Amino acid sequence: MASVRFTVTPTKAEDLPGGSDLSPDISLRSGSRVRFESDSANRSDPLSEVSGGVTTTSAGGGADSPDHSSIDQGEGNSKTSSVYINSNHQVDDDDFYDKNLALFEEEMDTRPKVSSLLSRLVNYTNLTQGAKEHEEAESIGEKKKPSKSPQMGTLMGVYLPCLQNIFGVILFLRLTWVVGTAGVLQAFCIVLMCCCCTMLTAISMSAIATNGVVPAGGSYFMISRSLGPEFGGAVGLCFYLGTTFAGAMYILGAVEILLMYIAPRAAIFEGEGAAMLNNMRIYGSIFLLFMALLVFVGVKYVNKLASVFLACVIISILSIYVGALVSAFSVPDFPVCMLGNRTINAHDVKTTHLWKLFCHNAQLNTTCDEYFTSNNFSEIKGIPGLTSGAISENLWSTYLHKGDVLEKRSLHTSQVAHPASDRYPYVFADITTSFTVLVGIFFPSVTGIMAGSNRSGDLKDAQRSIPIGTILAILTTSLVYLSNVVLFGACIEGVVLRDKFGDSVKGNLVVGTLAWPSPWVIVIGSFFSTCGAGLQSLTGAPRLLQAIAKDNIIPFLRVFGHGKANGEPTWALLLTALIAELGVLIASLDMVAPILTMFFLMCYLFVNLACALQTLLRTPNWRPRFSYYHWSLSFLGMTFCLALMFISSWYYAIVAMVIAGMIYKYIEYQGAEKEWGDGIRGLSLSAARYALLRLEEGPPHTKNWRPQLLVLLKLDEDAHVKSPRLLTFASQLKAGKGLTIVGTVVPGNYLQSYGEALAAEQTLKHLMDKERVKGFCQCIVAQKPRDGISHMIQSSGLGGMKPNTVVMGWPHAWRQSEDPQSWKTFINTVRVTTAAHLALLVPKNISLFPSNSEPCTEGYIDVWWIVHDGGMLMLLPFLLRQHKVWRKCSMRIFTVAQMEDNSIQMKKDLLTFTYQLRIDAEVEVVEMHDSDISAYTYERTLMMEQRCQMLRQMRLSKSDRDREAQLVKDRNSMLRLTSIGSDDEDDTDGGERDRMTWTKEKTTQYRATHSGCSTPEGFRDMLSIRPDHSNVRRMHTAVKLNEVIVNRSHDARIVLLNMPGPPRNTEGDENYMEFLEVLTEGLERVLLVRGGGSEVITIYS
Repeated sequence: MASVRFTVTPTKAEDLPGGSDLSPDISLRSGSRVRFESDSANRSDPLSEVSGGVTTTSAGGGADSPDHSSIDQGEGNSKTSSVYINSNHQVDDDDFYDKNLALFEEEMDTRPKVSSLLSRLVNYTNLTQGAKEHEEAESIGEKKKPSKSPQMGTLMGVYLPCLQNIFGVILFLRLTWVVGTAGVLQAFCIVLMCCCCTMLTAISMSAIATNGVVPAGGSYFMISRSLGPEFGGAVGLCFYLGTTFAGAMYILGAVEILLMYIAPRAAIFEGEGAAMLNNMRIYGSIFLLFMALLVFVGVKYVNKLASVFLACVIISILSIYVGALVSAFSVPDFPVCMLGNRTINAHDVKTTHLWKLFCHNAQLNTTCDEYFTSNNFSEIKGIPGLTSGAISENLWSTYLHKGDVLEKRSLHTSQVAHPASDRYPYVFADITTSFTVLVGIFFPSVTGIMAGSNRSGDLKDAQRSIPIGTILAILTTSLVYLSNVVLFGACIEGVVLRDKFGDSVKGNLVVGTLAWPSPWVIVIGSFFSTCGAGLQSLTGAPRLLQAIAKDNIIPFLRVFGHGKANGEPTWALLLTALIAELGVLIASLDMVAPILTMFFLMCYLFVNLACALQTLLRTPNWRPRFSYYHWSLSFLGMTFCLALMFISSWYYAIVAMVIAGMIYKYIEYQGAEKEWGDGIRGLSLSAARYALLRLEEGPPHTKNWRPQLLVLLKLDEDAHVKSPRLLTFASQLKAGKGLTIVGTVVPGNYLQSYGEALAAEQTLKHLMDKERVKGFCQCIVAQKPRDGISHMIQSSGLGGMKPNTVVMGWPHAWRQSEDPQSWKTFINTVRVTTAAHLALLVPKNISLFPSNSEPCTEGYIDVWWIVHDGGMLMLLPFLLRQHKVWRKCSMRIFTVAQMEDNSIQMKKDLLTFTYQLRIDAEVEVVEMHDSDISAYTYERTLMMEQRCQMLRQMRLSKSDRDREAQLVKDRNSMLRLTSIGSDDEDDTDGGERDRMTWTKEKTTQYRATHSGCSTPEGFRDMLSIRPDHSNVRRMHTAVKLNEVIVNRSHDARIVLLNMPGPPRNTEGDENYMEFLEVLTEGLERVLLVRGGGSEVITIYS
């Protein structure tokens, strides 16, 4: 027994001959030198050593184990090296590596080796998300540094960015007001609902984000690749608008902090209300311009400032907790002035000033406000402290209308019913509040959970860091929000909580009054953190828009995919700034917040939907590493999102859905086709499978019958459709409903003609798109077209969704065609459709049919109902008139009465029938009298039969003609050789011999079979032919019907006519074509209709 030893020596690609010329793909492959050593082979065969890379040795005994192997490391093995160094032939790298894969070498281009595939995957580098990828290219001419592998962990890569994005302006400016207005219990409920919504969304998002790499675009990428380009584009744009309006909200928050608490004297317009709004607009526009310029100049500065802004947020929050604890021992001095139980604006707390405001003048004996005279002033503590028991009073809600004064219910007041006037120095509510309004205002403070998934390319282990970091960030922020709700309710007086702008505490930020050691910690910290959040929004939103534009699913956004040379989205930044300016011009934080609430909630809703859909469909590619998810949690998150949308503002919710729906439909009709393996496609497959299994295999009920078309098109040599108007007619007949399969037959062998079949399929798809026909295309490769058409008719469709109607063109110029296969294929198709019990539609003169852009202004659709075919002739005009091209045409129905029929009764019955069918049509009965067969009919039949016989005698196949031409050529050669010196041959005989062959037997045989019209006698025989009686009768019918139809319908836009069946005997096929020609002669547009043998229209409901 011979033993074989495999010796494997690792080598480097550059050590091989020609290694420097290797392509990058090949050079990545890690290789080893392989030697096969056989004990029974001849060792001295140098050829095998060189060409095959095989070194043979002789070893005694032959008892070595076949699986015994030795591995030589390094370059030191001289025997192995000599195989390559000392050889006279250069070893090709591909040959060297693929000796063991020779069986698969012809498929290497489409099915690469596992080693090369793995090397490409290992060397795949994720693009960094956000703005970081542009930092190195900020300076023109700077040498690009090699990309480093991502090294960010969970804390720096996910947890802290999420904290920075979640904590925002609402926490510092509105949370105290939400607690004071809604009460601790309802405020706790609001915060808990919003946090549960984001937590459930984060669970779904973690499952999606760990189901593969999430490149640029973050949430947009997740939704679009899970739900398809339509949903992805719609929700992506909504998320973009939400992020843009978030930037406007942060800018308005920063301006409010500046003008209210840092520099009130900086206001350009003095006063409140409209003046304050104008101040917000001017300063907001200035802030927006400055931030947009900063982002345009260099986003690396924004990223470097991010840590500073995050530190401001953390310090501000810590100061709140410290201040709350300190208030238990040392109460801060923030007195609140009260008149009775009404809160006085602390800006006006001066005795003489108050007297002037409540009384008409400064005199002591003047008339004063009744409430002022009957109530006393008192002073209460604005911050009673953690142990004061203030939470018992702040538990319940105090919703106010716009213009209501802030009152403390526990204080004594006189019973004066008249409302407080706004000319008195009270603190008033600036908007009408309710639970739903507060939900819409607060929700933006829990957004920002996508920050981790947007940075997946920067993470060392994104599959682990995104779920942990995001969920921990939500837990942390939820704990902070919920604890702050309780702390604010326990430490701060209720009227101060309800004082949105801190007028009762001398214009201090309300949350700042609780901070330690000074309110300025919160004021400065919240100002910088708000500016930072605005910069982050203006940085992220343009990149999101750029990602959508580069996907090329929304055509009008293509321009926003371009930017500076370094990839910076300049145009997208400009659009973002313009949209953010719209938000700034609204000038009210409380009005902008619900807008972005809608957009974020819609985005979160579809993230949950994507996760639930993928889980329920059990898509094979759905294998997330994060396993703590369930479809029920995703549906619960969807419910939360939908409920919060309508709770916060039902009309904003409807507007957001309408915008998303319009974008969806736009992408569906105008956008580029994308195949992303999305969940909607999987859902469609599951729904289609379910529907097909439920659909009965047999024919549908008559009430459900509609034409499911199989349109047979013919391609020319250049793969162009010969009759594209046939598909136009099909689209008019279908009006976008039902099943349409467009098929063609490519002649040839499938193995050789596969490329032609793909090209033909693309041609059909392009034509279907052009004609806006929704359906499928099918290309069959067959040796004979008739066989291909037969196979297509048999195999098209699936289950209960099979075509029931075949549409095919009329063979043009069939009389002049040298090749009879065209009309023979046509007749064979008619027979096949009849055998398959399918309906058949044959438009004649299809080039004259109107296109979709040529509507018929008026005219008639004439139906010639000669035989009953299941009602197809009645149904087709009704379907055609659903299309805009035929909508203005009227319908006329003609039927034929014989001599024995009662034409008056037939007309009454037909009117009743059309009335019961709910079809509006004019009805006419045409009487056809028995008449003798005319000489014209007899002559037409005679000409037809003579022509058929003549063609049968003269028609030779191509091979016969070629063989005959070769024989004539050979005989002429022989004649020239034998006629040298001989001129006395008879020319007539020579001509006759030229026409025949050189043997007497062949000449006799040819004359016997081809003497039809070659001689005068043969011609006289043809003239003496008497036409067949059955053909005369058929021609008589065709001529008479044609006379009547042309007489009545010469001005019709289209004539629908029963199509007679082909003869059972195939010898009469050519006569059948002639009958059809005579029947439709003189008509411009004809639709020959042949029913499938089943009823397609009914009078019953």
